[in-house]
Amino acid sequence: MSSKEPPYTIAIIGRPNVGKSTLFNRLVGKRLALVHDQPGMTRDRREGMGHLYGLSFTVIDTAGLADPDASLLTKAMMEQTLAAIAEADFILFVVDGREGCTPYDQDLAKILRRQNNPVLVLANKCEGRHGHLGLSDALSLGLGDVIAISAEHGEGLAELYDALVLHVPTDQDLLEDHEESHEEAPQKPLQLAIVGRPNVGKSTLINQLIGQDRLLTGDMPGVTRDAITLEWEHQGRHIQLTDTAGMRKGGRVTASAESLAVMDTRRTIQYAEVVIVLMDATAPLERQDLSIVSDVAEEGRALVLALNKWDLVKDKDKQMKEVQRILDIQLTQVRGIPCIPVSAIHGKNLNRLMDAVFQVYEAWNKRLPTAKLNQWLQYRVEQHPTPAVAGRRIRLKYITQIKTRPPTFALFASQAGELPTSYTRYLVNQMRQDFDLAGVPLRISLRSGKNPYVDKK
Repeated sequence: MSSKEPPYTIAIIGRPNVGKSTLFNRLVGKRLALVHDQPGMTRDRREGMGHLYGLSFTVIDTAGLADPDASLLTKAMMEQTLAAIAEADFILFVVDGREGCTPYDQDLAKILRRQNNPVLVLANKCEGRHGHLGLSDALSLGLGDVIAISAEHGEGLAELYDALVLHVPTDQDLLEDHEESHEEAPQKPLQLAIVGRPNVGKSTLINQLIGQDRLLTGDMPGVTRDAITLEWEHQGRHIQLTDTAGMRKGGRVTASAESLAVMDTRRTIQYAEVVIVLMDATAPLERQDLSIVSDVAEEGRALVLALNKWDLVKDKDKQMKEVQRILDIQLTQVRGIPCIPVSAIHGKNLNRLMDAVFQVYEAWNKRLPTAKLNQWLQYRVEQHPTPAVAGRRIRLKYITQIKTRPPTFALFASQAGELPTSYTRYLVNQMRQDFDLAGVPLRISLRSGKNPYVDKK
């Protein structure tokens, strides 16, 4: 067994469309990586926690490598894959068992033979009677034993386990190491996602934040296709930072591969805690920007706006005033949302951006005392009385917070169904202002009947 401390790292390497992402999803037990018949869906390397019959390890999915050309994107994809090989302790080299080995497989085998880590060749798509051609071809690569698997159907995993168990620590080993170390449980990481239209600089921003060229970038839109999550630490705080594919208008999303990428971005928003909506400062708050912000607010996530390419804006004061004007008119549901001008390519204002992230995260988790809330409600009703219905004024009886993330409140009232939306909006805006809840979606649930919190005799 390897003497390396956990987590042990396994990289999945191969040319496009041999089933690397399907195998990755099988090992992590989730559909994290996008899978599609179109080759080249994976471009950045993606990491996840893999498990196989009592083995635990970090697994890296990589871009498919074939037909090398001179394009910057292809070179960057190759660099990302070579970086994954360098990081890994063990390589799973996947070939297509139905097609057999190609010259590109031979080229990859040459690269793998030049490094010292153990390599295991997997002939994928060998379900049923398929794959005999690829299995015999794979032996000719000169990388040792070959295992026939079907990542899609889960076949051959027992044989894969037998090969890995010689190198990877078992879960029992990890448990014993943890018991001996007596370390405290790590702080739960903050889930931070960066979303926006294509080509606004999301990957460039993340590379600047983490201080390395970890994600592919380019002048053309659509370089990022699936959501990539990275572990990062900022000012002592553990963060899981997720890059996402650019979101275009729904009517322009026609290809099924792009539809999958957009679905992956929406799933990322659902699981995020704080979302940075990145916009192009030279053309901010276009209709699609507003739509993305509304979607994030609808999901109840804490929000920060970032105006990228601020270094290209000539009249900065005028542009910021215009942005604030549009925000006040179009995004009343998150009034007061932090809006930070940044330059991802030059690394400007990034600490201020992260300060805003931590601020809205604290507000998103804030719990307000019931007594203080009801004192506030009484004051606000005195300042702006409720309307009358059929000659009788609607009476607001009681308010209490029923959950956080986002802050949600139950408001008990007589004739609750008659309270106008405009009055509820008034309460939300005043609550956001009075309790410092800028950038956080607030929800008030109107309820009729008796105050359930009054002590019964």
